[in-house]
Amino acid sequence: MLYKLHFLQYIWTQIRLVGSLPYFSLLVWILPLLLFTSGHNSLMAHDEALYASRARLMFDSGNWIAPWERAHHKTPGPYWLIASFYKLFDLSDASARIPSMIAGIFSLCLVYEIGKIMLGKKLARLAAAILSVEFLWLQYCRLSTPDVPMIFLVLLAIWSLIKTELHPKYRYFWSFIAGLSLGLGFLIRSFMIFLPILALFPYLIWEHRRHRHLTNPILYLGFFVGLIPTCVWLWLSWLHYGNQSFEELFKFVVQLGSEDHYNNGPLFYIWNIPLGAFPWAFFGILGLVLTLRRPIPRYQLILVGFPLVLFCELSLFSTRFPHYSLCLYPFIALFASVGLNWLGNIYQTGIPLQFPLQKGKINILKLFAKKNLPRNLSYGFGGLGVLLVIASIGVLSWGSSDIYKYATIGLAMGLGWLILPGVWISRYHFGKNFLTARYWIAGWLIPCWLALAATGSIGLLSDYNPVLRTFLQQPAIASILQSHPIYFVQIDAKTKVLLNFYLPIHPLQIVSISQVPALSYAWIYTDQSPKLSRPHRILGTVNEYQLIQFIP
Repeated sequence: MLYKLHFLQYIWTQIRLVGSLPYFSLLVWILPLLLFTSGHNSLMAHDEALYASRARLMFDSGNWIAPWERAHHKTPGPYWLIASFYKLFDLSDASARIPSMIAGIFSLCLVYEIGKIMLGKKLARLAAAILSVEFLWLQYCRLSTPDVPMIFLVLLAIWSLIKTELHPKYRYFWSFIAGLSLGLGFLIRSFMIFLPILALFPYLIWEHRRHRHLTNPILYLGFFVGLIPTCVWLWLSWLHYGNQSFEELFKFVVQLGSEDHYNNGPLFYIWNIPLGAFPWAFFGILGLVLTLRRPIPRYQLILVGFPLVLFCELSLFSTRFPHYSLCLYPFIALFASVGLNWLGNIYQTGIPLQFPLQKGKINILKLFAKKNLPRNLSYGFGGLGVLLVIASIGVLSWGSSDIYKYATIGLAMGLGWLILPGVWISRYHFGKNFLTARYWIAGWLIPCWLALAATGSIGLLSDYNPVLRTFLQQPAIASILQSHPIYFVQIDAKTKVLLNFYLPIHPLQIVSISQVPALSYAWIYTDQSPKLSRPHRILGTVNEYQLIQFIP
């Protein structure tokens, strides 16, 4: 019996040891957020379905160079990635999303490694945990788009440049990896990779006397080796399309740089980033202020210079979308770890230990310490949690079924926010001194994790077009789609790309509905049906569309 007890103690010790490993704990933290679904998947239109359907075209045709009727305007890296996973697993929306999930996991590891060098292990692990629960970041880790794979390559390049300084003996190896990563970034994201490359210039130029990266030929060699797949594709594409291959590539960049889509002005990212990274962007601002007041030796121009320059570039770039700012999110997490850790020190000691205060000077840190900002934040977000719980219970009791799923998210987050005042009150009113800053910081992470887990579990991070998915999966409809092509004259771009992916036989676009042969099937707008002069029968209606069959 005693032997069994010792054996169980040994197993528990080993479990705790494995659980303390940073990569294992990060994997346990992020995997449920990446995998939780309602059991159904459907692609998001427009961008995600575009990448998935173009990769499907390569996969179906077997032509991975030039499957299009005319020269393509983007480099094929993301299509190759997604099509490769179609080959490994199956042609499905889940397979299309695997590359981004893998890149997201490796990006977390790189954030931890970069943060460990710059800020220490504790803040590095906190930064990786924060990045996992930034909403927009997690969403794009679950989409079949090239954004997260490109960011992984950028982070790999930054980490390699840092390793070059730390390990001069392996300087050439790490320099080659840095250059290779940036070169492959062009294959994945075309000219967009040059924005983070330019953001590295303050570090590369002003710190050149120390690291000598710009005079390292191996860095350039790695970059040009990384460009080889793109150059081969361009050459083969040129053999097929001629000069149009180069024209389309450059014309797309010029078009993006000259158009302001959706009238998103220069201040777009100022409000959009805090929304996509709530509440971490506010901690990130605090961490940025602290980092500016006490610069990080050797790496200040990476930690601060890179995101600030990139933010300015994105704001000046005419085309502004939320996902363009994703490369900033790992740095928001790093800054947020600094800010949250500083608040945690105030929570535990009243004065931030790593930032000593000078007597006789007005000091914002001293002001925050006196005002007891952690206490106020605990009560403030606890109050927000109470409101969310009350509102969610009200919706679940008397609301319509359409908004039940949003009430579930609100309930999860609201209950999570109650942890903060609970920890504060227990420590300072009931003397539970074991509730250290670790528990208070966990009180910030857990509500976001619960809310995102609930969001994934009800399908809001995986099932973006459930109505269309359900319609296409009906047995009667599915049997028709398996054996007959669908004709359409003109439909909106988002529905078109979804049909290009989900229909077993590629739909056929025609000029006029009169071109549809008898006994064939067509996808039309619902309001067109009464205007048709040819006899037909309606097989089903989904949103504003109908699937019809023309009869003799």
